[in-house]
Amino acid sequence: MNTAAKKYLSRMNNPLIFWWAMLFKLPSAVFWRLKVTKLDMDQCEVTIPYFWRSQNPFNSIYFAALAGAAELSTGALCQLSLAGKGKFSMLVVDFRAEYHKKANQKITFRCDQGKVLNELIDGLKPNETGKLTMISTGTNPSGEVVAKFFVTWSFKRKS
Repeated sequence: MNTAAKKYLSRMNNPLIFWWAMLFKLPSAVFWRLKVTKLDMDQCEVTIPYFWRSQNPFNSIYFAALAGAAELSTGALCQLSLAGKGKFSMLVVDFRAEYHKKANQKITFRCDQGKVLNELIDGLKPNETGKLTMISTGTNPSGEVVAKFFVTWSFKRKS
């Protein structure tokens, strides 16, 4: 892990710095009280609580709040992988969701594709584009799968 990645990891794992960064870059994450509970080169875990700000009229977590937590679990892993490796652009180019169970308690989204992501990023040449569909699985405290999100990221190494 390079110095820039260590610095990014340190900021993301510091609750106060994370909160300030999200307030300016992704305010919905603050509103929904998303938390990065684990982030390393292999995986990222993000939790979203079930409470009045994340709730829909059907007494479950609003689908957009679940999608935000899932996207953050993949996006933080992408940012960590890109840190210190030059200039890149990244963009979500496809997004798909499967809902399996009612989300009416704290949900943890986990993406564990860090190794595959790093291989893709490290293999890109200047002006070359690569895509990766990352899967974020949301589970409740009992370990039951509540939802799966398939987030396709496109990366382009700039020259």
